[in-house]
Amino acid sequence: MHRTIPDVLLAAADREPDGLWLRTDGCRLSFGAAAAWVAQAAARLQAEGIRYGDLVVLTARNTPQYLVALLGVTSVGAIAAPTNPAGSHAELTGLIAQVEPRAVISDAELRPRLRTDEDPAPAWRLLDIHEVAGEQPPPAGNLEPLRLATPAADDVAVLIPTSGTTGRSKLVTQTHRAYAMAAEGFPYWMGLTRDDVLMTSLPLFHINAPAYSVLGSLACGGGLVLLPRFSASGFIDAARRHGATEFNAIGAMLEMLMRQPERPDDADTPLRLCYAGPSPTQERQEEIERRFDLRIICGYALSESPYGLIWAHGSRPFGTLGTPRQHPQLGTVNHARAVDEDGRDVAVDATGELMLRNPTVTRGYWGMPDETATLVVDGWLHTGDLVTRNADGTYTFVSRKKEVIRRRGENLSPLDVEEVLDEHPAVLESAVVGVPSDLSEEDVKAFVVAVGGTALDFHEIATFAAARLSAFKVPRYWQALAALPRTPTGRVAKPQLPEGHPDGEVDLAGAHPSGAPGESSTPEDEP
Repeated sequence: MHRTIPDVLLAAADREPDGLWLRTDGCRLSFGAAAAWVAQAAARLQAEGIRYGDLVVLTARNTPQYLVALLGVTSVGAIAAPTNPAGSHAELTGLIAQVEPRAVISDAELRPRLRTDEDPAPAWRLLDIHEVAGEQPPPAGNLEPLRLATPAADDVAVLIPTSGTTGRSKLVTQTHRAYAMAAEGFPYWMGLTRDDVLMTSLPLFHINAPAYSVLGSLACGGGLVLLPRFSASGFIDAARRHGATEFNAIGAMLEMLMRQPERPDDADTPLRLCYAGPSPTQERQEEIERRFDLRIICGYALSESPYGLIWAHGSRPFGTLGTPRQHPQLGTVNHARAVDEDGRDVAVDATGELMLRNPTVTRGYWGMPDETATLVVDGWLHTGDLVTRNADGTYTFVSRKKEVIRRRGENLSPLDVEEVLDEHPAVLESAVVGVPSDLSEEDVKAFVVAVGGTALDFHEIATFAAARLSAFKVPRYWQALAALPRTPTGRVAKPQLPEGHPDGEVDLAGAHPSGAPGESSTPEDEP
C-alpha cells in the first residue's frame, strides 16, 4: 500500500520502468520516464525555493507539462492549488489573494489574467510552466528527488476549489493519504488491471482525473490517455487512436456522446468500461451500453471524500449510487448513513442527508474553521446531498441540500453570479437559480430587477457578465421581475420565483461571448 502521491509514482516506475504509461497526441511516456520528468520538476521547484508546506497555485491545463508540475509540487511536500485556466482575471486573482501562495505556475498566454500593470507588486513568484517542467522529459532517469521526498500521509497535498468563486472559495483540503487510497481503490472498484488504458478528459483542477485516472493507472500499472478537453465529436476516435479501455464521465458527457450522429463503427473500439455519475435511467444506460458496447459502473464521490459510493462488483442496482466503497487490502474502511435534521438515522425507504466516515474525509475548508466545524462532525462528513436509504444497502440520490448549481461538469455558486450582475448599472438586484437542462445537470437562470424603470438589455448584461466570469457561470436564461419575492426576514425567497419557461423569459444560448480567450471549460460540440 502507498502512503503518498510520490509513493504511488515511484512504485509504478520501479515495477515496470519501460512500460508505456502516458499517451497524448504529442507525447508517449514510460513509467520510468514520467517519474524522471516529475523528479526533474521537483528539483527545479526546490531550486526556486519551493519547500515543504509552501502553497503553489497552478493554472492547470490538461497537458503533460502541467501534470508533471502538479505531481512535482506535491512530491516536494508543497501544497498544490490547481485552478481553472479559463478563470477570469477577477477569479484568478481572487483565489491567489485568498491562498497567498509562495508561487504561481502558469504560462505566457494566461499571464495577463494573473495580474495587470495596475495591480500592486505581488508577494508571490510567477514561474513559467515550461521552465518548471521543460518541454520534454530528461534523457536520464534520476529519481533521487522523489526518493528523498518529504511529505507524510496525513500532510495536505492539494487544495481543491469547490466552485471557483471570485470571493472566498471553499478550498477542500485533501491529504496524500486520500489520493493514495483513491489510487489503490479505483482499479479495484472498476476491475482494472495493467492491461487497461484509462482515458480522461476531465480537468486536472478537479479530484476525479488526478486521483482516479492518473494515480489509479499508476497503481494498477495501466496506461493513461490525457485529453486536453472533452469533445463529443472526437472522443470515440481518441479512444481508438490511443487504445483506451476505460473512461470516466460526469454530468452531461454521456448524453452528449449519445447525441452525436450514429456511426456503424460506434461499438468498434477497445472501450469496455465507463465510470459515471450521476446514474442515467436503466433504459438510457442500457441504450448507451448497446451503442458503444461497454459496461457502465455508477457511483458517487465528492472532493471532500473520494471514498463515496459505487456499484458493488457484479451488481447492477440501476438508478442507485451503490454501496460504500471499500479498500482492496484494508477491507471495511468506509461507512455511510442517511440522517434526518436531528442527526438520527432514517428508516429504510426514507430520505435523509448522506453522511460518510472514512480515512479520506477532508480535513476541512482551508482557512474556514467555522465552515469546517459544520462540515465534519465527530468524523462524519456532511455531504449536503439528500438520499433515500434502500433495503439492500444502496442509496438513491434525491436532491442537493446545498445551494450549488452543477453545470457542464462544474460547480458554481449563485452568489458569485449575483454579485457580478448587481454591479451592472441597469441592475438593482438579481437572483440566480439552477433550472433543468436537456443535457442533464442544470442550466443557469437569472431573475433581474431593473433600476428605476430602466430597460434591460439582456444581451448587453450577459456580455458584461462574460467579461467577469468563466463561461459556464454566465446565465443562459434571463427574466425581468418588478421585485424579488422575500421571506419575512427579508431574504430572497428563491422557491417562490416563477418556475418553468414563462412568457417574457429570454434564452441566450450561444449568444454571449465565452469570457476567457484561449481556454474554455465548456465541452466542445455542446448542442
